[in-house]
Amino acid sequence: MQTADRRWAWAEVDLGAVGRNVGTLRASLAPGARLMAVVKADGYGHGAGEVARAALRSGADRIGVATLEEALRLRAAGLTAPLHLLSEAPPRSADRIVEAGIIATLFSADFASALSRAAAAQQRPAPFHLKVETGMNRIGVRAEDAADFVESLRGLPGISLQGTFTHFATADVPGDWEFERQLERFRATLAEFRRRGIDPGIVHAANSAATILHPETHFDMVRCGIALYGLHPDASTHGRIALAPAMSVKARVTRVARLAMGEGVSYGMTWHAAAPTTVATLPIGYADGIRRSLSNTMHVLVGGRPCRQVGRVCMDQLMVEVPRGLEVAVGDEAVLIGRQGSEELTLEQMAALANTIDYEIACGLGARLGKVYLGEGDRSESDG
Repeated sequence: MQTADRRWAWAEVDLGAVGRNVGTLRASLAPGARLMAVVKADGYGHGAGEVARAALRSGADRIGVATLEEALRLRAAGLTAPLHLLSEAPPRSADRIVEAGIIATLFSADFASALSRAAAAQQRPAPFHLKVETGMNRIGVRAEDAADFVESLRGLPGISLQGTFTHFATADVPGDWEFERQLERFRATLAEFRRRGIDPGIVHAANSAATILHPETHFDMVRCGIALYGLHPDASTHGRIALAPAMSVKARVTRVARLAMGEGVSYGMTWHAAAPTTVATLPIGYADGIRRSLSNTMHVLVGGRPCRQVGRVCMDQLMVEVPRGLEVAVGDEAVLIGRQGSEELTLEQMAALANTIDYEIACGLGARLGKVYLGEGDRSESDG
């Protein structure tokens, strides 16, 4: 039974679009630069395993995730590509990291010792990438301390520095001095490594925004997350690269009702009909990632026409006003994100209405919606 038949609300993920985005990003890279496809947060709500496989088939070299659990799920699903854990795990996780062949991020002495003990106990190598803190002040060893820190690890058996990286806070702000200062600090750190005879390994710094806007940051590898899914990291990247959105969100009408003038809709009666009108119900709500804050502001496409959402978005349902002249019946398809006819609603538009970023909306949509995967061969499905 198909996802859309089990529940009349679902997400469609076009893996062909993911593949095209990988190709577009690769074509923009400096010669020889690798591409890491970042699939943390269940592939930004798109499905980590399916996106990772599509990205690798299309030319991605490595995969990045945020948590050990995310990495282990990909290994359990059969993913054998180089797999990076982009934040430092608790020391007690070192055994599992080494056993699964995961490339660790390292920036503390405690975790370095734990990783070395795990490597020695299992008699397996434990490569790591050093995270350098250059100004975002989130995680990492401070840039001015990085060379000394690496030298302090030389007595620890089993672990080896395979790469060095940082992360930009303002790569999406053209001309920003904070970005330039971070880049300068990172370059100075690399220069100090080389002065002391330390091989930094694979050097990487660029997220999606830096990949698109700052080719000087490509170094040996870039890490692309949001752009992989066809979403722009910021308005400043529009016009610089052509990306294909991979996700659509759809539902089917479950009820059509005629309301008299003055009748209200949903909790709190925040909307009343100004005239006799028709309201349709869709079985999707804030538990599926459609923000309650979007109540009375967003639109939905039905029959190729925008329909205004009315009343408060509920946990499992939302209602829309049917425009005059449009015939709507139970079972008709509605599009919350995506294209229908000549009209299109985007994640960026929804994020703007919710006063947030498309990253956050995309991640939230992955929680409960079943997914239908299109492209990259046969149609496949996954439950949310």
